[in-house]
Amino acid sequence: MENSRESQAKWYVLHTYSGYEMMVKSSLEQLIENNNLQDSIFDLRIPMEQTIEEKGGKKKVVERKLLPCYVFIKMIYSNQVWYLVTNTRGVTGFVGPQGRPLPLKDEEVRKMQLERVVEKVDFVVGDTVSIDAGPLAGFVGQIKELNDSAQKAKVNVLMFGRNTDVEVEYVQIKKIDVAAPAADKTQDQG
Repeated sequence: MENSRESQAKWYVLHTYSGYEMMVKSSLEQLIENNNLQDSIFDLRIPMEQTIEEKGGKKKVVERKLLPCYVFIKMIYSNQVWYLVTNTRGVTGFVGPQGRPLPLKDEEVRKMQLERVVEKVDFVVGDTVSIDAGPLAGFVGQIKELNDSAQKAKVNVLMFGRNTDVEVEYVQIKKIDVAAPAADKTQDQG
């Protein structure tokens, strides 16, 4: 029965005070525990991204909040849950008309990568792919390794003037057909 309740749940967006995202997330986790809300609130996320920062001539990968001041919550909406969540310290309200929650569309959930949808992919090692999302968007490279269970691929791209292996999620890459464009015309003339 719990799975059917979770299938009814939708993703909503909470607005928080700046810098309070982690505190709000842990306060909500405590709220779920204390009030036995496991059958109403299923997941909490603060979308993070990896970026490359340079300090003192050294480059390093750091995690930062993709959307500061926002926490994503997967829940079944009710007035009681709304009241408890909006009265959590650091929460300014739900994103939606007059502070009432407006659920995210399925397409938005996929774009934000809030849920891992195990996708069947037609990638193979050696395929040329373009990275369409995340901090490496715009790079093109060749797949070196695939990890179906983690839904990630190791892609070799040209970065900082040299070939570099990067790990990206399947949902961030798209296969590029590198077929010769003139091939169709030669068959027609036979």
